[in-house]
Amino acid sequence: MGAPAATPVADRKPLPFIYQFAAGAIAGVTELLCLYPLDVVKTRMQLQVGKPVAGAEHYEGMVDCFRKIIAKEGAGRLYRGLVPPLMLEAPKRAVKFAANDFWGKTYKQALGTDKMTQGLSVLTGCSAGATESIVVVPFELVKIRLQDKNSVYKGPMDVVGQIVKKEGLLGLYAGLEPTFWRHVTWNGGYFGCIFQVKALMPKAESKSAELFNNFVSGAIGGFVGTALNTPFDVVKSRVQNSVKVAGATPKYNWTFPSLALIAREEGLGALYSGFLPKVLRLAPGGGVLLLVVEFTLGMFRKQLGPPYL
Repeated sequence: MGAPAATPVADRKPLPFIYQFAAGAIAGVTELLCLYPLDVVKTRMQLQVGKPVAGAEHYEGMVDCFRKIIAKEGAGRLYRGLVPPLMLEAPKRAVKFAANDFWGKTYKQALGTDKMTQGLSVLTGCSAGATESIVVVPFELVKIRLQDKNSVYKGPMDVVGQIVKKEGLLGLYAGLEPTFWRHVTWNGGYFGCIFQVKALMPKAESKSAELFNNFVSGAIGGFVGTALNTPFDVVKSRVQNSVKVAGATPKYNWTFPSLALIAREEGLGALYSGFLPKVLRLAPGGGVLLLVVEFTLGMFRKQLGPPYL
């Protein structure tokens, strides 16, 4: 018997949620394991405040940061804090793509249209980012505390234990507001850009060409999303690395006052601290993510056959 005939794309039934969940999780873990050291370097550079001081370690750039971490702390330090994002990756990616699917259907139904326009794609991406931000905050908080070069925590559970002991359970949601803005801007830029880039690229005539288009559009989307959200990411890192002291107001607290404070004290360039390692991770990472998602979903469709194929 031959392979089952493919269903026309317009009539193809959407895959059940569990398959979208699995594809998002596989893609997220793949991207994380490949590019995590860049995230550590990005965080170190974002937490670096002010100009170099005699006798104090200062990173002059991405390569210098890599070199000093490996020389003074060992190469393994580039994977410190990996456990929280690794635990988070499956639910985070699942929420991202499932929320994107949910909001896309919701907005199209509300507007009475079957066509996904660029405006709808941006709105859908922003809504999915807002949904995702609620899930990721505690994991991001633990990761940031472990990635800091001055970190004295023994591991993820030690971070959680100390935060809960000193600040209560709500302390695990420190940085929720800047995380919200970081994810809204990244998702809006990422999904909106993917829609536009795919429309401009030549129509794929083969599976390999389709995968190439997905990688290119995902990489460009990752770059645009990173350019939009880096200032919010800088604020998020500083807010989450600020240990609360009873009776004292944290230097970095709300997002927009913190943006203004950093720009005033350190210059506008400080709002893009860690941009290079961040974009080197998230631009190709966005391409890898979309590539693996589409490839995995394609494998699932083949296994299930029509009307999913």
